[in-house]
Amino acid sequence: MDAESLLLSLELASGSGQGLSPDRRASLLTSLMLVKRDYRFDRVLFWGRILGLVADYYIAQGVSEDQLAPRKTLYSLNCMEWSLLPPATEEMETQTSVVKGRFMGDPSHEYEHTELQKVNEGEKVFEEEVVVQIKEEKRLVSVIDQIDKAVAVIPRGALFKTPFGPINVNRTFEGLSLSEAKKLSSYFHFREPVELKNKTLLEKAELDPSLDFMDSLEHDIPKGSWSVQMERGNALVVLRSLLWPGLTFYHAPRTKNYGYVYVGTGEKNLDLPFML
Repeated sequence: MDAESLLLSLELASGSGQGLSPDRRASLLTSLMLVKRDYRFDRVLFWGRILGLVADYYIAQGVSEDQLAPRKTLYSLNCMEWSLLPPATEEMETQTSVVKGRFMGDPSHEYEHTELQKVNEGEKVFEEEVVVQIKEEKRLVSVIDQIDKAVAVIPRGALFKTPFGPINVNRTFEGLSLSEAKKLSSYFHFREPVELKNKTLLEKAELDPSLDFMDSLEHDIPKGSWSVQMERGNALVVLRSLLWPGLTFYHAPRTKNYGYVYVGTGEKNLDLPFML
């Protein structure tokens, strides 16, 4: 959700039962404006909150002029002091995939994981137990990146692609119509496209290259991983991810108000295929 319309956005997303206290809201309003100025971002998004056992991580992301360029991620424990997180890597994701359970809320906390490594002694090969330490900060980076790739959402038409390549905010976007807002095909993944390259030429011919340059939610696997609900007398459409419980996307049809926020434990629902 855009930091400039934070109070309205929190109100629209409050149907999921997750909110922020008045002092946290006031701190975020002030500090995110300073983050935007200091880091020279085009936009700042309040990404959400990852609940920890000791403290919670408040996450914000900075967007450059090219809207699909890699976003810079920051975290805070008090909504005032923000620290920049390193970019996610495949190695980081592999390392942290062995860590299960809740976050602690301390970036310097180290998880211990025992691995079996092969050791050569002459012609003989032994398996030796090695204790690997993984910092919680690395796990935080990895989980945010996974959630972004899997369930960050944007409505069709909110961004447009120029003939020269950069992706810009569509200033003429006035919201989806009520009938379009109820369809999953009207929403895209807010990231570089992955599935679009696999479409046939006939399928691509039906797409508008300036608007349909991202992957649609309707082809997500497993099918049924999104819940679409109308709230406030059809004045608000809410998408909730069942794969990453805690991710809520909201859009008020025929208005420019849309956004997503994640408030959860940072744990993926691996049992979802068996629940559908």
